[in-house]
Amino acid sequence: MKLLQDKIALVTGGSRGIGEAIVRKFAEEGATVAFTYLSSQARADQLVAELAEKGLTAKAYQSDASSFDQAAALIKAVLEDFGKVDVLINNAGITKDNLMLRMSEDQWDTVVQTNLKSVFNLTKHVLRPMLKNRSGSIINMSSVVGVFGNAGQANYAASKAGIFGFTKSIAKEVGSRNIRCNSIAPGFIETDMTEELTEETREAFLASIPLKRLGKGEEIANACLFLASDLSSYVSGQTISVCGALNC
Repeated sequence: MKLLQDKIALVTGGSRGIGEAIVRKFAEEGATVAFTYLSSQARADQLVAELAEKGLTAKAYQSDASSFDQAAALIKAVLEDFGKVDVLINNAGITKDNLMLRMSEDQWDTVVQTNLKSVFNLTKHVLRPMLKNRSGSIINMSSVVGVFGNAGQANYAASKAGIFGFTKSIAKEVGSRNIRCNSIAPGFIETDMTEELTEETREAFLASIPLKRLGKGEEIANACLFLASDLSSYVSGQTISVCGALNC
């Protein structure tokens, strides 16, 4: 049997990058996958169609995870369509890098709203149905930057560091109802953003990674699969770094 057979999973920011890799992996492992996109409707529709050709089920929803009201509407729609949510992956995230002396209030607020408040928004609205079912796994996407910081990314680092404390708190609040909450801290991963790096910047990244390569989206998806499945049934309140030993 596949690891997520008959599970309903919701992935925010699922039309590209790490989110897309998670959607594909979960669908291949038997889950029905609901995922969100903000503006990439063509990519979202293409992903749904590609999975359907393989006999796999996914549905895309346009939703802004940073909006409390849109998060509520999203959970309502997924419950109406599929009846439950077994797994929530809070993956939506952005960067707006700048040195603190140059960082605008909007750059700070937008990153914190998208990366951290979105985790509150979706978790807040999914908890009641999970509590009713006395089961669930919530996985929050953080970053190794939230552990050691990075010049020019104070907003991003703060938003990702906040996820660690949020994750531990939720794990303690709802553990008695068989709901687990964990986070993943990716290192440098091959995505659309890293493809735009200069060769010099890429080499600098590689020099800092003991495994001497960037990670793949599928490797983050594999960690999510572990935390979403019964393989991790006694794992909660934890952070798994998937970073090639960068965060040792």
